[in-house]
Amino acid sequence: MSSLLQARDLGYRYPDGIVALQGLSFELAPGERLGLVGPNGAGKSTLLLLLTGVLTPSEGALLLDGEPVTPGRLAELRRRVGIVFQHSDDMLFTSRVSDDVAFGPRQTRLSPEETATRVDEALSAVGAEELRDRVPQHLSGGEKRRVALASALALRPEALLLDEPTSDLDPRGRRELRALLEELALATLVASHDLEFVLALCPRVLLLDGGRRVTSGPSRKVLGDEALMLAHGLERPH
Repeated sequence: MSSLLQARDLGYRYPDGIVALQGLSFELAPGERLGLVGPNGAGKSTLLLLLTGVLTPSEGALLLDGEPVTPGRLAELRRRVGIVFQHSDDMLFTSRVSDDVAFGPRQTRLSPEETATRVDEALSAVGAEELRDRVPQHLSGGEKRRVALASALALRPEALLLDEPTSDLDPRGRRELRALLEELALATLVASHDLEFVLALCPRVLLLDGGRRVTSGPSRKVLGDEALMLAHGLERPH
């Protein structure tokens, strides 16, 4: 299967000298759901920022459709790969839900008509049409998560990256989010400490620790290895 996103010996060093990632290689295929797991400080959030062009690799290469992502392709990368941050409030900053969802399409200079279509489409996809005129700051955690997801979907990405997507959700919210993500025909990379959610949603996982790839493989095999989980600061999910 061809890859949509590919990291090849990817590395990143922060300006203060801290090495966040080293020699990381993996692929995300079109339509695949991949879990990204590891202890705090493993490099998960840094990897998501590299995959969306927010950060530039210190070494190695990021490929999109098999071709390197050069500075001239960053706009294409950001259009085709959406991200939903851990804290939904980081993506909600206007006084009306529909304006937050419209922000991305407006930045790409789409027409008002096309922007309105994208907003309607995205809100419908996450089941949040009734929230369009609400004030984002007054929404529940689950509602905010849906709106943040709609904001990413409004650009019609081919891949979706989620950083700790269940962090502010109750059990019902987690079930609803899982069902929603299963319905989306998108490549999905889920970085999370919620290993039960990852196990239920993602057929394959990538385990990071100390900025390096430890292993990858079928979720049940990797996450079910109790000794492996404990060795890397995690617990085997039920």
